[in-house]
Amino acid sequence: MCMNCIFYSSSLSFSPTLQSLSSSANSLFILLLLSETSLNLQMGETQEVQLRITSDGGVKEANSLEDNSNIPSQVNETEIKKEKKAYRYIKVVIFAAFMLLGQSSAVLLGRLYYNKGGKSKWLGTLMQLAGFPVLLPYICIIRAPENNFNSDKPSTSMLAFVYISFGLMTALDCFLYSVGLQFLPVSTYSLISSSQLAFNALFSYFLNSLKFTPYIINSLLLLLISSTLLVLQNEPSSGSIHVSKKNYVIGFICTVAASSGYGLMLSLTQLVFRKVLKRDSLRVVLDLLMYQCLVASIVILIGLFVSGEWKGLKDEMKGYEMGKASYFLTVIFTAIVWQVANVGCLGLIFEVSSVFANAIGILGVPFIPILAVIFFHDKMHGVKVISLVLAVWGFMSYVYQDYLDNKDTTQKTSEDHAPIASLPLEEGH
Repeated sequence: MCMNCIFYSSSLSFSPTLQSLSSSANSLFILLLLSETSLNLQMGETQEVQLRITSDGGVKEANSLEDNSNIPSQVNETEIKKEKKAYRYIKVVIFAAFMLLGQSSAVLLGRLYYNKGGKSKWLGTLMQLAGFPVLLPYICIIRAPENNFNSDKPSTSMLAFVYISFGLMTALDCFLYSVGLQFLPVSTYSLISSSQLAFNALFSYFLNSLKFTPYIINSLLLLLISSTLLVLQNEPSSGSIHVSKKNYVIGFICTVAASSGYGLMLSLTQLVFRKVLKRDSLRVVLDLLMYQCLVASIVILIGLFVSGEWKGLKDEMKGYEMGKASYFLTVIFTAIVWQVANVGCLGLIFEVSSVFANAIGILGVPFIPILAVIFFHDKMHGVKVISLVLAVWGFMSYVYQDYLDNKDTTQKTSEDHAPIASLPLEEGH
């Protein structure tokens, strides 16, 4: 549905589709906020019960055999854990939908910008970042998490360091991606970008103690081979763009560099969530995204004016093949869908891991080359087909490993709780 917006010849023809995309994303966001609010309310009630039990514990300790008041609280806590797990699955599904929806739409809209007369790499980069103001209403709705039970709260200077450093890394990474997208066909760009999962796993091994299992190794190798195959083909141009071989090589190098940098940044993001922020709230995700995009946008704006590209934006808008209105819509909605993708990515890192978030991103790769062939007339020859199959195979291998990990965790949890429930209460406790 959201993909159709980039294939019409006038702004009036694809405006309804863009509005439909915004409506769908907003509905998912509202569902996410409702689940977050409901979970927070129930967790608050559980904490109040635990506090009452703790305050009365000294009085009831001697009569524990006669009045076993902890059993109802344990049952209630078990129910809360089950509901929390269900809410977590809902959030993971919503974040995954955000990432797949936003990423595929953003890549194709970015390609449309360059195909129809857009030339500014700095503006192309800014479109990936400048949509952060759309997050403000949701940030105002979600209250900041209260650390009543955790005094280890990050200092203002630490938060500033995290936001600024992540913003600078994001600016550089997005600029490299923009260069790659300008000089490469959509299909080639997307498939090369899948190598970011391998870089992400490598950095996660050192930063987040990722365990390499046979299925994980198989996944990484397949994705690496998938991207490497694209180097062996002779494709200096395609049906949608015409560039020199030199620019093709530059685009390839920039995309690989951006993929490695993106993998590092995702691993660092997971580390920051675990070691620095330490707060279980959607507000933490939105705060990190908004501030790092703010810093990155400022850096890119400086680059836009220093490079002098801003002088040509007026002529670029006049010469845009689809008209001024379509030019504005393309820029605005590209910025919005990038934020949708970014929320999904950070949300998956927060809820699961950086490698899982990256794997979900790779899942959308097969759809982009197919759509690029249909609508942008990119070539889909044998090498790309093989590369696409290997990318899907690699992703499925990772998903299977994740399934095995969850299965083992569930079994261990059941084994740990079963003996405790069957043990009789000891006297004097």
